[in-house]
Amino acid sequence: MIAPAFPATSSVLMLAGPAGQLEVAVDLPEGETAPLPLTVVLCHPLSTEGGSLNNKVVTMAARSLRELGATTIRFNFRGVGNSDGTFDQGDGERLDLLAVVAWVRERRPNDDLWLAGFSFGAYVSLRAAHEVQPEGLISIAPPAGRWDFRKIVPVACPWLVIQGEDDEIVEPQAVYDWIDTLKRKPELVRMPDTSHFFHRKLIDLRGALQHGVKNWLPIA
Repeated sequence: MIAPAFPATSSVLMLAGPAGQLEVAVDLPEGETAPLPLTVVLCHPLSTEGGSLNNKVVTMAARSLRELGATTIRFNFRGVGNSDGTFDQGDGERLDLLAVVAWVRERRPNDDLWLAGFSFGAYVSLRAAHEVQPEGLISIAPPAGRWDFRKIVPVACPWLVIQGEDDEIVEPQAVYDWIDTLKRKPELVRMPDTSHFFHRKLIDLRGALQHGVKNWLPIA
């Protein structure tokens, strides 16, 4: 199958992946926001617990980045929505991400490329980061303690971690303890009174994310 062209307007398309077709949502900067040479690929939370590209944390993160001028790409991991395949414990999902990244770099070779992920999506994007070598990395509620983070190697790019301090799914202290083991540490934003899914805190997440990455943005 021939890889599709990069759309000129916000679109949903199907992309060939390692387990079949992947459902991909491409969204361009909206309104009067000047577009930047920046594409951000975002990964959704755990497929077996209802995670998809339409997750509200993922969609808010994507919207926040588009407001800064980024083009955003959300996609469904294998077995979710219209994506083929079945859940693969993060191994196949990493390959799904790499397929999306390869398409972006082929179609937008002059763009900076960032990786972002929420929960299980943060785990997958962190696992892939060493291979991708992104220009920026965003990890929202990375599930240290739930998945094996021992072999994750931080990459030499700006890196932001946002963690809710009342997270009922990812133990915040496990995240902080994991960060303490790293030689190269991210910028860490602790959000008080904030649950895993950022209930009533999505606007605060938007502010934390935009403030955290504003100095990373490429020049238009």
